[in-house]
Amino acid sequence: MAEPGRKRDQQPTARGGAGGAKAAATTVPDVHAILPPLSQNPHAVRDTPEKVLEVAIGREVRAFRRKLGITVADLAAATGLSLGMLSKIENGITSPSLTTLQVLSRALGVPVTAFFRRYEEERSAVFVKAGEGLEIERRGTRAGHQYNLLGHVGAKASGVVVEPYLITLSETSDVFPTFQHEGMEFLYMLEGEVVYRHGSNLFRMLPGDSLFFDADAPHGPEELTRLPIRYLSIISYPQGGGG
Repeated sequence: MAEPGRKRDQQPTARGGAGGAKAAATTVPDVHAILPPLSQNPHAVRDTPEKVLEVAIGREVRAFRRKLGITVADLAAATGLSLGMLSKIENGITSPSLTTLQVLSRALGVPVTAFFRRYEEERSAVFVKAGEGLEIERRGTRAGHQYNLLGHVGAKASGVVVEPYLITLSETSDVFPTFQHEGMEFLYMLEGEVVYRHGSNLFRMLPGDSLFFDADAPHGPEELTRLPIRYLSIISYPQGGGG
């Protein structure tokens, strides 16, 4: 297979049509031009434990109320609490007394302990030593594509599942540029050289290069240029999705 003649600082190229037509350059948007300012502060810290508990209780009260299909006014009538107090509780502004929680639990038909479930939920972390990732076969795995799962945390309240893999391609590996699955995928090249397809675009990836894309479009290695090839693949999709 002819090697696409793209230097590292060039844009990716799309295949030409039948008969070896010359590949046409495609325009890839500047990521800085299309992204809005990010609102999340990566250096932020949580509120005090007391404040976090109030927020957790408020979220649960609101969730149980909405599950019953009742309004704040309906809950106020059932509990004798004022609309203002219920609003403060649901928004995590005030810390309800045990008596208030008991009144709410009876009105919502749940035990008092149900209001604390998110606060007490364990936050998991997975540590994997070098070379100890679990080798698995994902559904649709192609010959010679080695997948090492680097960790897995069960889906939590976020509703998002994330799967990090170390993928290795060798002399026995097939090219397969038509993978498709739900969610988003991020690739980070560690070793070797590969021409990777996403939709109609081809990307020559060398160590240090990355690619982030919608995984619903056909994608995968188009040309194994320099072996062995290793890259990190992080796939995320909604809880209950995948495949």
